[in-house]
Amino acid sequence: MNQLKLGLPKGSLEKATIELFEKAGWQIQPAARNYFPKIDDPELSCSICRPQEMSRYVESGMLDAGITGKDWTMENLSDTVLVKDLVYSKVSRRPTRWVIAVAGDSDIKTIEDLNGKKISTELVNVTKRFFEERNINVEIEFSWGATEAKVVSGLADAIVEVTETETTIRAHGLRIIHELMQSNTQFIANKDAWNDPWKREKIENICMMLDGALRADRIVGLKMNVAEENLSKVVECLPSLNAPTIASLYNKNWYSVETVISEDVVRDLVPKLKKNGAEGIIEYQLKKIIE
Repeated sequence: MNQLKLGLPKGSLEKATIELFEKAGWQIQPAARNYFPKIDDPELSCSICRPQEMSRYVESGMLDAGITGKDWTMENLSDTVLVKDLVYSKVSRRPTRWVIAVAGDSDIKTIEDLNGKKISTELVNVTKRFFEERNINVEIEFSWGATEAKVVSGLADAIVEVTETETTIRAHGLRIIHELMQSNTQFIANKDAWNDPWKREKIENICMMLDGALRADRIVGLKMNVAEENLSKVVECLPSLNAPTIASLYNKNWYSVETVISEDVVRDLVPKLKKNGAEGIIEYQLKKIIE
């Protein structure tokens, strides 16, 4: 049987990735102290590894495909195929940001002020290339963690660190002076696997279902019955991804109206629909939207 070797990210993205696969149709069962979770698809073999290492394993062929961050693919200069951007995380649907931060009371205001200074970061190679391209001479030191504390304790003049909400950076009294890059989650593939017809189709099908699950996030369906005399008023109220679906009810001057909308507008929309004559309003969750 053909089988695709798939890498799943360990750490902060692990839970979100497993939940996304579940929404897309795959059940993944992690095992304690085991890096090879079970999945209910005999055509898939899963391994869990750190996002920082994923692109290297995919490039080498140890994995056919994997999910990692754009930042780590750039850090490793990996020669892999970008199949799909998957913008999701445990906090938000926004890309994460790698920023340069200094102490709040530091005299350093711009990246040029960092000339001759020490920077601590986990993203060493990207940071080196960034400053070399600008002819700014800095000393870059790899950080094994707790990077924000390096500035506070005087071990570095600045840090390059990833953030979504800036909460941790502000909590340490740091000030952002520059955004180095934005990153998001990506589905990448080994070049040989991508050139294999069976593996490529499997990868594309997985990405289509994952993307469909992401598109359905915070999107709901609304269904209601509307008398003919109220139909135009109700339809005018409806925002929609496309035009609403309208079908006549059997042997009545009534219609069934169905639409897909953002979950955020439901609380204000439903009372308006009711006021304009809609009845039997049903809200339901969507699992996937395939375009």
